Amino acid sequence: MTGQKTPTALGTEPIRKLLMQYAIPAIIAMTASSLYNMVDSIFIGHGVGRMAISGLALTFPLMNLAAAFGSLVGVGAATLVSVKLGQRDYDTAQRVLGNVLILNLIIGLAFTIPTLIFLDPILYFFGGSDETVGYARDYMQIILLGNVITHIYLGLNAVLRSAGHPQKAMIATIATVLINTALDPLFIFGFGWGIRGAAIATIVAQVIALMWQFKLFSNKDELLHFHRGIFRLKRKIVTASLAIGMAPFLMNLASCFIVILINQGLKRHGGDLAIGAFGIVNRLVFLFIMIVMGINQGMQPIAGYNFGARHYDRVTQTLKLTICAATVVTTIGFLMGIFVPDWAVSIFTSDSELIALASEGLQIVVLFFPIVGFQMVASNFFQSIGMAGKAIFLSLTRQMLLLIPCLFILPRFYGQTGVWVSMPISDLAASLISAAMLWWQFRSFKKMSAK
Repeated sequence: MTGQKTPTALGTEPIRKLLMQYAIPAIIAMTASSLYNMVDSIFIGHGVGRMAISGLALTFPLMNLAAAFGSLVGVGAATLVSVKLGQRDYDTAQRVLGNVLILNLIIGLAFTIPTLIFLDPILYFFGGSDETVGYARDYMQIILLGNVITHIYLGLNAVLRSAGHPQKAMIATIATVLINTALDPLFIFGFGWGIRGAAIATIVAQVIALMWQFKLFSNKDELLHFHRGIFRLKRKIVTASLAIGMAPFLMNLASCFIVILINQGLKRHGGDLAIGAFGIVNRLVFLFIMIVMGINQGMQPIAGYNFGARHYDRVTQTLKLTICAATVVTTIGFLMGIFVPDWAVSIFTSDSELIALASEGLQIVVLFFPIVGFQMVASNFFQSIGMAGKAIFLSLTRQMLLLIPCLFILPRFYGQTGVWVSMPISDLAASLISAAMLWWQFRSFKKMSAK
């Protein structure tokens, strides 16, 4: 089987070559995924209006919450697949694939039903007003109805990548972006569906990608494929997947809570338009964050396999190369935010007041952005080698232990500026903590390699 050769190469091929082979498709996929969200914002900003941008920003916490439940299964299962392939335990790897499908179906439904019922109160709590909630509701109703599809699509893509097919995972993501980009203007302008049109385009694109994934996993020539007996939930697999996936789950959950606090703070000190400004800044920063996440996804199967095979020197080399690549990306984001903020923000809106607000916010947010890449890699690295506790701690340090206190304290003294300043301060402190933990882990690997 061709599928069996690909995973074992993770333990023998040069690390730089492997990282390029795995990370480039993931970077393209994650960049495409970020553009996917940006395209919606751009068409909504120019086609529906500035309050629609603020309405869309209200949906970010819910989108983070949905992503949290998706990553709980997808990321954990993908890591488990990598480790099991490294240990040549192919039967368990097959069962992980079946369990991913069923778990995403259950969790997706469990999230969708109560959220749809209480959607309006949730949106008001997120910082909505009578002017913006209508737009947010119209968008989220469609997104929630397709939530199960989104979960299964993202979960299967994560497994596809870990099973030695990063290019196919990339193609699935790029396809959704291209379909969404083509359908957005048709649905928003052509059919006159407004903000709902953007949401419908998103779900239709994911349905098409999911059908292609089902076709791939139905191929019996592949090492991992659908067949009878793998869909029954196994407690050991479910527990292991959820334990490893707990770090990104808690990180997304914290992101949800953080965005709620940011929205509420900006509404209190700057009004609906300030929330729209954060929506734009969030989209721009998220582009660079997603590229780093793509680099991390490329690292994940290489680090997971070599850790499982006890090749600690290769694990260390993988980490060093990943940190260098991530730092380059976030430094580019920093340069854009400092030197050309107006140009970047004007992609989303032509409203001069909104451009001024978002430009000022962007310059503050990217202040310590060059070291954010390093902090993200550190957290993902511990997750990739199955050290869930350390990954959870690092994931939550920036958000829960540092950013939340800043968001409660600084706006009281500095108003709207205090909300923006909270973000770079927490970035700096979290990076210092990550550096200390990584240094300790490096020492541990050196001792194990010596033995």
